[in-house]
Amino acid sequence: MATLETRPALAVAELRKTYAGTAVVDGLSFAVAPGTCFGLLGPNGAGKTTTLRLCLGLTAPDSGTITLNGHAIPADARPGRMRVGVVPQFDNLDPDFTCSENLQVFARYFGIADADIRARIPQLLDFASLGSKADARLATLSGGMKRRLTLARSLVNDPDVVFLDEPTTGLDPQARHLIWERLKQLKSAGKTLILTTHFMDEAERLCDRLIVIDHGRKIAEGSPRQLIAEHIEPQVVEVYDEAGGDLPAFVEVARPLAERVETSGETAFFYCREPRPLLDRLADAGGLRYVHRASNLEDVFIKLTGRELRD
Repeated sequence: MATLETRPALAVAELRKTYAGTAVVDGLSFAVAPGTCFGLLGPNGAGKTTTLRLCLGLTAPDSGTITLNGHAIPADARPGRMRVGVVPQFDNLDPDFTCSENLQVFARYFGIADADIRARIPQLLDFASLGSKADARLATLSGGMKRRLTLARSLVNDPDVVFLDEPTTGLDPQARHLIWERLKQLKSAGKTLILTTHFMDEAERLCDRLIVIDHGRKIAEGSPRQLIAEHIEPQVVEVYDEAGGDLPAFVEVARPLAERVETSGETAFFYCREPRPLLDRLADAGGLRYVHRASNLEDVFIKLTGRELRD
C-alpha cells in the first residue's frame, strides 16, 4: 500500500468524457508525484481545461478513475478539494471587495476563521508582491496585479496541490517572471503544481514532467529534456526570406543538409544534427537571414501537434 510520501498527489486512469458524440478526453492516464510541477500541454481544444475540471470534480467523467489527495473524484470531491488551490484560466475575483476582502471572503469557503485568515493576509499579499495593495479596489489594479491576487487567493487554505490553468496568459514579461519565481518557491516548499500553458518556455522552465495531449489523447510524456531528446533533432536553423532572396530555391538545394525541413509562411526550419554544412551554405546565400539555436520544447510541440492554426 502506498504511503503518504509515495502516493501520487493526483492519479488518473483511462479517463473519458464525451460531448455531443465527440470525445474531448479519450482514455487519458497519468500520475503526478507529490512536490513536483506537472504540465498538461496541447493546442486549443485538446481537452486540457476539461481534464482539469474532471480532476477537480467539477465535471463528471463518462468512465475512468481519478484520485486526488487520496480521495476518489468525483465521489469525494469536496474533501479532496479542501487541500487544493485553483488559479482559473480567467480571473473571477469579486470587484466589490478590496484585495484583503477577496482573500478573507474566499477563506470562508474552507471554514477558516476570519481571525486566522486576517493574520495570514499580509503574508499572502507579500508573496504576490501586493503588500501595499491590501485596501485597494480591483478597479485600480493592473491585469498582472489581479493575476497575482488570484494566485494568492489559491493559497488561502495552505493547499498541498495547486491547479494553474494558463496562469500567465496576457501578462507582460516582468509579471510572467515574477509568477514563475513564486511558483518555484511553492514547489520548493513541497507544493504539487499542475499546470496548463501555451507558453512552451514556461513549461520547459517549470515542469519536472509533462504530457502532451491532442484530441483528448496523450501523445507524449516525459521530462522536457527527455521529450526534446526523443522527438527532435538537437539543432535548428530558421531561415527567413528578408531581401529578395529565393527561399524556396534555397530550401530545395539545402534540404539534404538537414535531417528534416519544415516551412511555415516565409520561414524554413532546418532540423539538424550537424548544422555546419548548412551554415556554410547560408554564408554564401544572398537575401536570406537566419537564426541558429538549440532545439526546444516548442519544436517538439509543433512536431507532435502540427503547425496549423487551432481555433
